[in-house]
Amino acid sequence: MIQNPKRYTITAALPYTNGPIHIGHLAGVYVPSDIYSRYLRLQGKDVLFVCGSDEHGVAISMKAKKEGITPQEVIDKYDGIIRKSFSDFGISFDNYSRTSAKIHHDTASEFFTTLYEKGDFIEQITEQLYDAKADQFLADRFVIGTCPKCGNEEAYGDQCEQCGSTLNATDLINPKSTITGETPIMKSTKHWFLPLDRYEEFLKAWILVGHKNDWKPNVYGQVKSWIDGGLEPRAVTRDLDWGIDVPVEGAEGKKLYVWFDAPIGYISSSKEWALREGKDWEPYWKKKDTKLVHFIGKDNIVFHCIIFPAMLKAEGSYILPDNVPANEFLNLEGNKLSTSKNWAVWLHEYLEEFPNQQDVLRYALTSNAPETKDNDFTWKDFQARNNNELVAIYGNFINRVVVLTNKYYNGIVPQPNELSEVDEATLTELKAYPAVISSSIERYRFREALGEMMNVARLGNKYLADEEPWKMIKTAESRVQTQMYVALQIAAALSSLCEPFLPFTSTKLSRILKIEDKIDWNTVSTNSDLISAGHQIGEAELLFAKIEDEEIQKQIDKLEATKTANKAENKIVEPQKEAIQFDDFSKMDLRVGTIIEASKMPKANKLLILKVDTGIDVRTIVSGIAESFKPEDIVGKKVTVLVNLAPRNLRGVESQGMILMTTSAEGKLVFVNPDAEVTNGETIN
Repeated sequence: MIQNPKRYTITAALPYTNGPIHIGHLAGVYVPSDIYSRYLRLQGKDVLFVCGSDEHGVAISMKAKKEGITPQEVIDKYDGIIRKSFSDFGISFDNYSRTSAKIHHDTASEFFTTLYEKGDFIEQITEQLYDAKADQFLADRFVIGTCPKCGNEEAYGDQCEQCGSTLNATDLINPKSTITGETPIMKSTKHWFLPLDRYEEFLKAWILVGHKNDWKPNVYGQVKSWIDGGLEPRAVTRDLDWGIDVPVEGAEGKKLYVWFDAPIGYISSSKEWALREGKDWEPYWKKKDTKLVHFIGKDNIVFHCIIFPAMLKAEGSYILPDNVPANEFLNLEGNKLSTSKNWAVWLHEYLEEFPNQQDVLRYALTSNAPETKDNDFTWKDFQARNNNELVAIYGNFINRVVVLTNKYYNGIVPQPNELSEVDEATLTELKAYPAVISSSIERYRFREALGEMMNVARLGNKYLADEEPWKMIKTAESRVQTQMYVALQIAAALSSLCEPFLPFTSTKLSRILKIEDKIDWNTVSTNSDLISAGHQIGEAELLFAKIEDEEIQKQIDKLEATKTANKAENKIVEPQKEAIQFDDFSKMDLRVGTIIEASKMPKANKLLILKVDTGIDVRTIVSGIAESFKPEDIVGKKVTVLVNLAPRNLRGVESQGMILMTTSAEGKLVFVNPDAEVTNGETIN
């Protein structure tokens, strides 16, 4: 670990521009990295926080093919949506770039050329998967098959999303082309490989020994598993038509592998920032007194902890990451988030439905962050955290302080009198919180840090509840001056301490308290006079609004509609049965009937006993529909009956026929009946 770094370089994983940003991205990468960056800036640190759109690779090509547009149209569309989402949620990047930018193409090409000229690559002709029907080699994401490690039948050629294993396309069992559905063949092609096995001893010393005690267990464990399994050369080029050209002779038609080019995007984004700001980018990537931290999701651990460090080591002039605090995955209402299945809460849609409530989502995602294990986002939990914590604790405290200050002193901070032991103890406890919160943030425990920040609001609520200035004002006005002064110091401290987590709330609270210059983080630790006597504050405003059940139900219904649509889209239609003759069909006597009585079969969960008027007679039919329909709901229902089915005894009741049913897209039973009024006994031909 680097002690007392002179500067910080913070990177956030480059989002693919094949879709918008959803809450999983925000919780896993962008809110944690923003909290860390904002906190360091409040400490007065030199911070460079970079990111950018990842616009190359197979994901973009797949999206373009699916939508019938060019890759350029795909990246331009989603880059705009993503940038706006990050801006709207207050993600405070110093620079957000694009890997399609010339500065990135130049940087990635130069990096490859440096390693090539040093002889760090292995040039090999290998057998790769080829789709003969599409007449193209299949890059990783154009292949799907069975994972050799966990048996998942929908693993991609670069990674199994079920077990997290990183794969090569040729590892898959029963591979299929996602372009044509054909089984690919093997065909020879030339590629350049980074020999990871050469860096195995370096990686063991650097990570397994050097970072054994400070890297998160989930990160360390995955890296150890990979290294223990033995590292092998990995191709850094691909046969693709979209990406950065491989800058060597004999590589026509080949592109840099996206996982070679994308991490270099952090460097090119830093260069872009430096050019704009008139600064030197190199100290942020090459000076030993710089602390480099990568914020990523768990699916990117291998690339950021093994492949990219091996690239940096091979180049020779770059520093290595001090930490890679990767998070686990966030699920949504019990199911894995999925862009392709639209199972997500999209940030741009969230702001349309919850305007000006960015901090509510930031709070909910941080307090439920998947820091050590996969966690689940539910709309009910989101509502509870807003109503029971932000509104009832934080908002309630600030509202009481501001309302009482305006009521008693016309909004002017009162001059305190002699402090009591309780006052002294409260202010002493307040001074301790910056260090407590700092400790959690610097260990990348943002959920814990958020809890400590909320404890400051709890401290304020407890102080007011114990001191009861609204009662004391009647008997000891001078005492109330001190009480309100102390409470206002807590409110002022919150305007600074909440800023990394709730930046919009921090701005709003500072405006209410009329604090023009942001209170320095460390000042809260040393100064009891954060907002001085005689200072004029503003009128009370609600920091947070209660979220009603109707708003939450709307979101739950929206997800249910998505689930229904997915079921309908993915519903497997039974194949046609073997052919029959007309005489086979004409043997069936199908009639329109009406259910006139219905009751449950004793001691049977699935069976209903029905009395059906078939037009021929009234007969008993036993039907296995009890789990789908209540008896009283189907009396009077028109049905289609197979009346000449041989009788069958079911639990002592003779059933004389069969009711025709089908299932809806959601899997619910549905009666097959005529769409117009037809009398009982009419035949179906």
